[in-house]
Amino acid sequence: MRAKRKIVSGLFISLDGVVEAPETWHFPYLNEEMNAAVGAMHEEADTLLLGRATYETFAEVWPHQTGALADRINSLPKMVVSTTLDEAAWANSTLLDGDAVTALTEAKKRPGGNINLSGSITLTRALLEAGLIDELRLLVHPVVLGTGRRLFPEGAGRVPLKLVRSAAFATGVMDLTYQPL
Repeated sequence: MRAKRKIVSGLFISLDGVVEAPETWHFPYLNEEMNAAVGAMHEEADTLLLGRATYETFAEVWPHQTGALADRINSLPKMVVSTTLDEAAWANSTLLDGDAVTALTEAKKRPGGNINLSGSITLTRALLEAGLIDELRLLVHPVVLGTGRRLFPEGAGRVPLKLVRSAAFATGVMDLTYQPL
């Protein structure tokens, strides 16, 4: 019997829950430990799942990067969830047609490795609500930002989770993996 295909959401997050614009606060905490953790997450995947805003950011940056992680990200098939894009021109990218929840429910049934969801706050929230995220991987940075979009905004519904793995990096970043109960 084959292992169940999983959707794994990976996010950079501040201590106060901000996930917006990590490119403005994340880099002082980037080190070899974090690179290895992010690289390992992508090695377990055979598909990258992105919302429109994250897709546009990644498509601007990653094709111009070099190294093992860039090679992996650029070579992975990418599913893009957007109601506003007409095309997804980055190599190996496909726009998901129709309802994303239905499409991803079907994608999880097909053989393959993990489907990694990077960033994509709105999509992460929708898939959590639909019960489609199998692992929530949070790289919690030791910084309080005070403002910005949070993973769980005030008034969000209850999401019970259990901690299944944790590691601390020398920079103070915590690598936490949760599974829904």
